[in-house]
Amino acid sequence: MQNSCTGAIDYGSIIYYSHLIPLIITLILSVFVLFKSRFSLLSKIFFAFSLAFCLWLLGDVVAWASRDYNLISFFWASLDYLNILFFLLGAYFFAVLVRGNDIPIWEKGLLLVASLPAWVVTLTNNSITGFNQPWCEAFNNSFLTTYKIVIEFSVIAFIIAYTAWHYARIEKKKQILLVASGLVLFFTIFSITEYIASSTGIYEINLYSLFILPIFIGIIIYTIVNMNIFQIRLIGTQLMVYVLLVMVGSQFFFLENSTDQTLTVITLAIAVFLGYLLIRSSQREAQARIHIEELVVKLETANDKLQSLDQLKTEFLSLASHQLRSPLTAIKGYTSMLLEGSFGAMTMQQKEAVDRVFQSVQHLTKVVNDLLNVSKIEQGGMKYEKKSYDFGKSAHNVTEELTLVAKNKGLALSYEDDATGPYTIMGDEEKIRQVVLNLIDNSIKYTQAGNIWVRVAHVDHNVLLSVHDTGMGMSEEIKQSLFKKFARGDGGKVNTSGSGLGLYLAKEVVEAHEGKVWVESPGSGKGSTFYVELKGSK
Repeated sequence: MQNSCTGAIDYGSIIYYSHLIPLIITLILSVFVLFKSRFSLLSKIFFAFSLAFCLWLLGDVVAWASRDYNLISFFWASLDYLNILFFLLGAYFFAVLVRGNDIPIWEKGLLLVASLPAWVVTLTNNSITGFNQPWCEAFNNSFLTTYKIVIEFSVIAFIIAYTAWHYARIEKKKQILLVASGLVLFFTIFSITEYIASSTGIYEINLYSLFILPIFIGIIIYTIVNMNIFQIRLIGTQLMVYVLLVMVGSQFFFLENSTDQTLTVITLAIAVFLGYLLIRSSQREAQARIHIEELVVKLETANDKLQSLDQLKTEFLSLASHQLRSPLTAIKGYTSMLLEGSFGAMTMQQKEAVDRVFQSVQHLTKVVNDLLNVSKIEQGGMKYEKKSYDFGKSAHNVTEELTLVAKNKGLALSYEDDATGPYTIMGDEEKIRQVVLNLIDNSIKYTQAGNIWVRVAHVDHNVLLSVHDTGMGMSEEIKQSLFKKFARGDGGKVNTSGSGLGLYLAKEVVEAHEGKVWVESPGSGKGSTFYVELKGSK
């Protein structure tokens, strides 16, 4: 019995190029990402989508190239179902990519239900209704043809709508848009040519529509390599180069013109050279990334050790400060009693010596208190008892307390305000008072001659304190680091007894009250102005 077709047109090697090369590339790509991503959900769906499409390509190339109508009939019967299947799997792949996880069970159910009509028609051998033996052409089931076109355009609309619906919540927008563009481009051209072919009976249109497939494959490969869609990069770059070389080299199967063959040889040689450079560049990048990751691990380890040491240091300072407070309190108490004559009269020389001890103890007590406060802040144990009070009145009292200290150094210390009081704020009065005392005390210490002005004013709804002096001033560089722990700028040259913690504590306390503190100075030797701005309260 004669099974061959007598009137079929021979399309030559172009059929194999348009089908087998995309089939091989797609299969390699899908297997590659499946194994390299360790069988992740997304890679498994992509593999299923690619496999369905490869089966369709295989069946279609048999339908085009074979002359055995029994073989053609067998493969042709499953083409529409495979067509619908890879479209639905493409939609499933895209939905999981956008969501970042699997879709709900009811959405999977919809995809399954959408594939059932085609599956039933194919399974019952009704997908083709007849066969034109001389021309090797089957007559498709009209319902299945229409249903296939509906599914195709529904999937295209779904991809566009799904992208728009989830766009605001998508993290890697460029990645999603690239894949969506590739899918829509391929599916649209594929569907349009399918529709035209089924409407006109000119099935050769389908043959040329497959030439858009390399563009889609190129987009997917680009996305894999540059957007790291399956967490693959270096090997993905190599794969891209190899695929492009296969696509260029495969043209030799159907080129007959010597000029075209020469141009293809030149193109292939250039592609090999550029591919080699790209792979080497990717290898260097991968090695650099590994080196950076190793450095990051080392830095993280070192940082953990430093944090541990810093915590030990904080705990030590807290413990040492607590242990020092009791003896210092006793020394301060007894020296004060000695100076007051509680233990009898002292000679002038003895009194001067005890007074020096008393002043040193006072300074050491302040340092210990500063260290305790720093420990509390770093351990998150600093507590604030906030209440509403007149900040201007408190600043005025502190100024008066220090007036004698300034006078003994030959300085004029004065207080003024803008007469818009009361200057009510909500804060811890004692801790804010300590901030004001530190700022004025600093100005007294680092001003050799001249004046110190303390001023309080309303600025918008806030209260602004300024402490201006005619002291040593500071450079721009020192201003940047002045409020850090143990930072003293050039002040250490003038006053060696400071701890470098006063301004740091002032900054921490003010910021805990949602305020800000800063300093301005025209330069070294030109004086300074410290500012504290706090929220006003009615």
